[in-house]
Amino acid sequence: MAAELGVHKSTAFRVISALENGSLVEQDGERGKYRLGLGVLRLAAATAARLELPTESRSVCRRLATELGEAVDVAILDSGEATSILQEYAPSAITGRNWLGQRTPLHATASGKILLACTDPVTLKKVLASQLHRYTSHTVTKPTLLKAELAKVREQGWASTAEELEIGLNAIAAPVHDGTGEVVAAVGVSGPAYRLTAESFPAVAVHLVEGAREISARLGHFG
Repeated sequence: MAAELGVHKSTAFRVISALENGSLVEQDGERGKYRLGLGVLRLAAATAARLELPTESRSVCRRLATELGEAVDVAILDSGEATSILQEYAPSAITGRNWLGQRTPLHATASGKILLACTDPVTLKKVLASQLHRYTSHTVTKPTLLKAELAKVREQGWASTAEELEIGLNAIAAPVHDGTGEVVAAVGVSGPAYRLTAESFPAVAVHLVEGAREISARLGHFG
């Protein structure tokens, strides 16, 4: 392996050790011989889940949009931001903004808070240590306050924002799990604050959590 990579044997050993710690490779019983580990299957499952997300989420999001009367979208974590990969509109004359393909900040959106609350400790620490931009007077920019809110998100199973990204815009989101149990996306609803009121958040969250569980089940998660 060292010869194939053009590196010293000690370097190749460190690389192999790191891969082995992540279960990406494993020794096959013969000293010095390795084979792919079960960690590769987890990576493949996570990738497959992301590819299947739009297909498996569409009908659920369409139903939620009808039930809630607001636009519903699915967002994934993408290079430190939340990116919407699917959106369904409510069958009404007044529709919400088109979020499809839009990248939004993790700390100021409901879907972003779900993804941030469920991300790995390294990414979470990096975000909390960064300069959190203030979009409105309601944006949470203090790391200690955001950390406490993320703990609440994990406990209750959903997140919300009240005019934190834009004045007059509210949102709620719930986590979507893949077959391995990892959170791979967030399903969220957004709308004007006069329709999607803060008082309605708990009741709306019930619909979103149920929808998120259905999407998760379609991806192979039955936890």
